Amino acid sequence: MTGNTPAPGTLRVLPLGGLGEIGKNMTVVEYNGKIVVIDVGVRFPTAEQVGIDLVLPDFSYLKDRAQDIEAIVITHGHEDHIGALPFVLKQLGGARHAPKILGLPLTMAMAKSKLEEHRLREVPLTDVKPGQKVKVGTFELEFIHTTHSIPDTAAVAVKSELGTLLFTADYKFDQTPVDGPPADFLRFSRFGSENLLMLLGDSTNVDRPGWSPSESLVGPALEAAFAPLRGRIIVTSFASNLHRVQQVIDAAVKLNRKVCLLGRSMKKNTNIARTLGILQIPEGVLVQPRELESLPDHRVLVMSTGSQGEPLAALRRMAFRDHPQIRIHEGDTVVFSATPIPGNERAVNETIDKLYQAGANVITHKDAPIHASGHGYQEEMKMMLNLTKPKYVMPMHGDYQRLRLHKKIAVSVGVKADNVFCAENGLPVEIDKRGARFGKPVQSGVMYVDGTDIGATADAALRDRRSLSADGLFVVVATIGDDDGKSVAEPELIFRGVPFKHDEKFLTAVREQVDASVDRAAADKIHDLDEIQRILHDDIAQLVWERMKRRPVVMPVVVAV
Repeated sequence: MTGNTPAPGTLRVLPLGGLGEIGKNMTVVEYNGKIVVIDVGVRFPTAEQVGIDLVLPDFSYLKDRAQDIEAIVITHGHEDHIGALPFVLKQLGGARHAPKILGLPLTMAMAKSKLEEHRLREVPLTDVKPGQKVKVGTFELEFIHTTHSIPDTAAVAVKSELGTLLFTADYKFDQTPVDGPPADFLRFSRFGSENLLMLLGDSTNVDRPGWSPSESLVGPALEAAFAPLRGRIIVTSFASNLHRVQQVIDAAVKLNRKVCLLGRSMKKNTNIARTLGILQIPEGVLVQPRELESLPDHRVLVMSTGSQGEPLAALRRMAFRDHPQIRIHEGDTVVFSATPIPGNERAVNETIDKLYQAGANVITHKDAPIHASGHGYQEEMKMMLNLTKPKYVMPMHGDYQRLRLHKKIAVSVGVKADNVFCAENGLPVEIDKRGARFGKPVQSGVMYVDGTDIGATADAALRDRRSLSADGLFVVVATIGDDDGKSVAEPELIFRGVPFKHDEKFLTAVREQVDASVDRAAADKIHDLDEIQRILHDDIAQLVWERMKRRPVVMPVVVAV
């Protein structure tokens, strides 16, 4: 499916990520040839995506439209909303051609740090405040204060000639937030009298009835969980959940414990938040990892990344006894102040099991109320709908089940079923004076960050990586005569990561098969080396499967002399 542009006078809402999945949120708003992009997020790879570092939305639609982008708006600093920013900007022409980037101060400070890592220091970043309205081309943007698990989160209203779109982003209606006022209920209610055209709402916790618990309840629960412990405490949470970082540090101060931050993102985000005055940490509380050995266990609290079982995060390395500075031992307690993102359950459970094996005790949200979600439950979604009274609704940020559940909730509070659009990535909703409807799909999907490269890594490459990780590599080197194509030397066999015991009979069988395959190719007068390698590959792979019942990556090399 190729890209297309909407007709003049048509307002297009095109999701490129975040629908039918959790993560990599990205939405394009387009009107009369001009574009505003809402969020540029990433998703972390699954266990099957071997060797992949990050998963990005496929933003091919924007590559030829860079000059039409008026602004990129980032609603908050979580990776699933901000993480793809440097990659998108590089593909759009780099810092010199970057559009205006807008967000609240903490969000822009985190964006600046991320861009500097990618040597994009000249990108224009614009701080805005809650309640501020900003004119960008044909659009007017308004930022509305909401509450979430990271400070400086905003809903964004995008106003055009046809009407206003309201992106809730991630939100909850926390009545007693830990960092200031609750969400701007008054402004949301005013949308209800302003004929809001469309609400694009967060669907993450639509399967949970009732109201989400307040973040302010977590601090006392953490302190109560920490108080009876006499050994070291290791707390893991999202590095960007700065509310949680503050409450963990507050509890540590009350219990006379020193705090050590582990994990690059944990340290970076904490430093940014302290500079902006968002985190309040008394002098002398933070210590370096090298200082821990000089402290008694009952004086130590470690705040670590790795709550999702990420392979390279500090906690998983500790669990697998691979961390260079901290080794888990008897008496340690690891506190998971987070819940697994859907899809991460296996990695989290594996990490927990390894922690028990190493001698630690583990506390999760199932054992104590030490976590509160940053996303609202069903009653908060109903409140958002009742306050804003939109004509149309587009559920966002969730798998297909959650999008459908969100539609049911919208209908239950009075939105017409035909006015709720459960879309998918690449399927736009187009609105004009006649109404709203689905438009023609455009190219969508995923792009992979693989080392320093970005692109659509082929399925075949991922299959090979899975095979390498499971069954290893089998290299076969055959030397043939340049004149007759027959084997002139004993085949060389090289194994890497192939799980089998040395068996001379098996190796002899492989060498005999190499000679037989080469002789057959010579008899058939096949002189093309690529074709001989293909024959070798098929024959050796079949033999290995028959003898070992495994499928290592077979790499034949043919040398003509």
